[in-house]
Amino acid sequence: MADDEEKTEEPTPKKIEDARKKGNVPKSQDVAGIVTLFVALMMVLMLLKFVSTQLFDLTRYFFTLIGSELNVYKAVELAFVSFKVFFLTVLPIAFGVALAGVIGNVSQFGFLFTTDSLTPDLTKIDPIKGTKNLFSLKKIVDGLKNTFKSFIVLGVGFFFFFKFIKELPHVELLGLGDQLAWLGEKMLIIAFVMLFVLAVFAMIDLIITRKRYFDGLKMSKQEIKDEMKNMEGDPRIKAKIRQIQMEASRKRMMAEVPNADVVITNPTHYAVALKYDQEKHAAPVVTAKGADQVALQIKKIARENGVHIVENPPVARALYAEVDIDQPIPEKLFATVAEILAYVYKMEKNR
Repeated sequence: MADDEEKTEEPTPKKIEDARKKGNVPKSQDVAGIVTLFVALMMVLMLLKFVSTQLFDLTRYFFTLIGSELNVYKAVELAFVSFKVFFLTVLPIAFGVALAGVIGNVSQFGFLFTTDSLTPDLTKIDPIKGTKNLFSLKKIVDGLKNTFKSFIVLGVGFFFFFKFIKELPHVELLGLGDQLAWLGEKMLIIAFVMLFVLAVFAMIDLIITRKRYFDGLKMSKQEIKDEMKNMEGDPRIKAKIRQIQMEASRKRMMAEVPNADVVITNPTHYAVALKYDQEKHAAPVVTAKGADQVALQIKKIARENGVHIVENPPVARALYAEVDIDQPIPEKLFATVAEILAYVYKMEKNR
């Protein structure tokens, strides 16, 4: 059975696409998290002055209410002003963080919309299965991994923190403004260093996640054979294959037109290119033929390459209907074609 065979083959594009349609994509939560944290930090830095100004104005507004009578109108005004400041300061940061979360996920596997994940699955609420998953080896490994990452990130942060503490004797001699500037600078350094460490872990997690994903989609040789059989049975796939084959055949045919001795035309509907090589064939061979647009293309290529074009509707129609590509002409047309070739050779000699 295919399920019993060892899955050693890389997944086919169809297998990957089918998994993608079901919402099964390689997604690293660490990458999405680091992108979100970075954008959140940048948004806070960019809006810090604006947020501080809004909060200062709100505080000053609160102080103006001291001693005034609190009635319904004042309460409504207080709520309106407070909510306005809240939305002005929080919404831009919240929007940026939400957009960063979307970008952090879309950048890993592209845009994907599927409803399969919304389909109810009763097995997901099975308490026995849920308990097994809760205490599974994978959960334990993930827990240890997250603990290890936390210790490393916090350790790096504390290393820089204790390093900056040594500067405190010098900082206490500065003014309040310079002290606050020093504190803000050191906090930014610690934040970006910790983000860098998290980014390194996120890249490692992304590589591991993608490897696990594609390993999980690996197929057996029998599965690949079965998939090919199913695809070949699809009418759309067959039509696409036929279209590709016809296009390739047409390109090869057009490439032989410059080597032809003559192109016989209808003159508008048909065009047939003939090549006569006495050493290879006993009779002239049809190297290209076509009707309508293909015929026009054959004549165009012939003119561009100096191939003689002869108008002979009966011969053109007979050759187009009775002779396939790379096949010699029938005996009944020998005499007529010989006359045409003799005329072409004479013209070529005179030229």
